[in-house]
Amino acid sequence: MPMNEAVRVLVVGDPGVGKTSLILALVSEEFPVEVPRKAEEIVIPLGVGQAAVPTNILDYSCTEMSEEQLSLEIKKAHVICIVYAMNQRESLARIENYWLNLLRSSSQENGSYKPVVLAGNKSDLVEYSTIDNVTQIMESFPEVESIVECSAKTLQNVIEIFYFAQKAVLNPTSPLYIMDQQDLTPECKRALWRIFKICDIDGDNYLNDYEINLFQEQCFGIPLQPNILTDVKAIIKQHLPDGIYKESITFRGFLLLHCLFIQRGRSETTWACLRSYGYNDHLDICPEYLRPSIKIPTGCTTELSSSGKNFLISLFEKYDRDSDGALSAKDHKMLFSICPDPAWSYLADIKKCCPTNEAGLITLEGWLLRWILMTYLEVPRTLEYLFYLGFNAYEDGTQLNAIQVTREKRLDLSTQQTSRSVYMCHVIGSKGVGKTSFCRAFIVDDMNKLIDKDFNTNIEHCINSAKLEGNDEKQLILREIINVALDPLQPEEVKCDVVCLIYDISHPQSFESIARIYLKYYIKSKIPVLIVSTKSDKAKCRQDYIQQPEEFCKKNNILPVYRFSLRNNNKEVYIKLAKMAAYPHLAQIKSWKKTIWFKAGASVAVITLFGFCVFKTLRAFNIIRS
Repeated sequence: MPMNEAVRVLVVGDPGVGKTSLILALVSEEFPVEVPRKAEEIVIPLGVGQAAVPTNILDYSCTEMSEEQLSLEIKKAHVICIVYAMNQRESLARIENYWLNLLRSSSQENGSYKPVVLAGNKSDLVEYSTIDNVTQIMESFPEVESIVECSAKTLQNVIEIFYFAQKAVLNPTSPLYIMDQQDLTPECKRALWRIFKICDIDGDNYLNDYEINLFQEQCFGIPLQPNILTDVKAIIKQHLPDGIYKESITFRGFLLLHCLFIQRGRSETTWACLRSYGYNDHLDICPEYLRPSIKIPTGCTTELSSSGKNFLISLFEKYDRDSDGALSAKDHKMLFSICPDPAWSYLADIKKCCPTNEAGLITLEGWLLRWILMTYLEVPRTLEYLFYLGFNAYEDGTQLNAIQVTREKRLDLSTQQTSRSVYMCHVIGSKGVGKTSFCRAFIVDDMNKLIDKDFNTNIEHCINSAKLEGNDEKQLILREIINVALDPLQPEEVKCDVVCLIYDISHPQSFESIARIYLKYYIKSKIPVLIVSTKSDKAKCRQDYIQQPEEFCKKNNILPVYRFSLRNNNKEVYIKLAKMAAYPHLAQIKSWKKTIWFKAGASVAVITLFGFCVFKTLRAFNIIRS
C-alpha cells in the first residue's frame, strides 16, 4: 500500500469473543460498561502505533453485515484481525476451520493473501496460554503475521493488537520469512545479496567495519557505535561461527542477522534496509527508482557525467579480481549477478561493438565505451542498471547525477564551439561494399580478427575513441545502415552528426547508390559528408554513373574521396570523421583545403593592405617634415 494511505483494519471473529470491547477499550482506554452490537468505524490518532499514518478500524457484526458485505470489506481491508476468546476453545478452533479459509477465498491478491493478526481476548479469565496452538496455525497459514494475547477488561496488550496490525501492513513478515522453514524467502535473500554486494566496496565478499558503517548510514542515517558493532559480531558468531571471517561479516552472517531481526519481531529493521535500496512490499525495485524522469530536448543528446564515469571505473576495478586491467566472462557475470539480467551479452555484444584486448577481454576503455554507447542510445536503460548496481548508494541523490544532457546542436553550430564528447556517424552503402568491415576496423587493430565468423555478423553499432589535436578526445559511434538500395532511408537513418558514404573501388555499380542517396538526402543538409572508397588495394575500375567519384565530389564541393583499405588500417579516416562531426562549421565550407587557402589568401591581402597604408603614412610624414 502507498505509505500515505490510511491503514484499514477489519476486526472479525465469532459472536461474544469481545471484538467491539477491544475497539472501544483502545479508544477510551477503559473497559466499556455497556457494549453495543457493533462499534462505528473509528480512526486511530497518528500518535498511536508505529507509523505516522492514519489507521481506520472497522468492526464486523454478523447481525448487521451480510456475507456479501463482509466479503467486500475483506477486499477493502489492508489487514484482518481475527479475535478469539481464550476461554472458549471452540472459537480458537474456528480460526483455522472457518475464518482463515474464508479470508483466503476473499482476499487473495497477486498470488498472496491479506496479512492476519490473531488476538486472543479475555486472558484475564484463564491461567494458561494458547500460543502453542496458534503457532501450529501460523505454520499452516503464513499470512498470519503475529499473535497477541490480551484483555479488554484489564487493557492488557490492547494497544499492541493494533500496533501489530499496522506493522503487518507497513512491515509484513510473509514476504521476508518462511515460518515453517525458519528461513528467509528466496526473494528476500536475492534482495539482500544485491545490498551486500553493493556495500562490499573492495569486492572481497566480506563486510568490514567501514563497509558496515556505510550500510548503516545508508539505511538509518547514523553509524553504529563501536561497542554495538562488537556486540552484533558476537551474536552472529554465537549462532553461526562462519558468519564472521577476520572480524568481517560474511554473506551468511548478513542473512543470519536479518533472520534474527525477524524472529525477534523486528521485521521493520529489515524493511528499512530493503526500502533504502529501492524495494517495495513485493520485494521488487520500485519503477520510479529504476527510471527517474529525464527531459531531453530536441537536438540534445545524453552522455555520462564525471560522477557516472568514476562510479563505473570503481565498479570495474572492484570486479577485476586479478588486476590485469580486463574483465573475464566470469568477472562480467559476477558483476551483473545483482541485476535481473546482464545489461548486455559479454561475447555476442561487447566483442563486436567495443575494443577489447588481445585475448578478447573487455578492458576499462571498452567497459566505459559500452556504457557511453548505451547512454547515447538508451538512457532509460542506463539509469535502470546504474540503480541496480548501486550508484545511488555511491553518491547522494539519484542516478540522474550520472547523466549529463548536452546543449542543442544548433547552439554548437551557431557558436562554432562544441560541448559534446559523443557523436554519431552513419555508414551507408550498398550490400557488399565492406560497411561491416569498415565499422569493425574502427575497434580492431589486428585485421585477422575480421575473418572470425562471429565477428563478421552484422551488428548495428560500433564505438571507439578518436584523439584529435592536442588532448581533445571524442567518442565516435558508427552505425551501419543496411540494405539502402532496397528501401528509402527512414528519418532516424538520415539524422546524425556525420555521414560516411561507402562504395567499392573495384565494383563498377557500387558508387551510383550512394551518389543518389547524397543528392536525395544530404545535398541541402548541414550534415558533413565524407565519401570513402573501400578495397583501395585492388585495381580501380570506372564507375557506371554519369560522373566519376572525384568529379562528383568536386562538382558538389565536398571533400575528395578518401581511399581506405583494411590492409592499411591506420585509423586516420575515423579521426577525420570525428573531426567533421565535432566541428561541423569547418565542414560547412565543404572543402577544408579550399578554406585554408582562402583564409591564407585573405590574410595576405590584409597584411598587404596594412603595409600599403603604413607606407603612405610614413611617406606623407616625410613630405611634411621636408
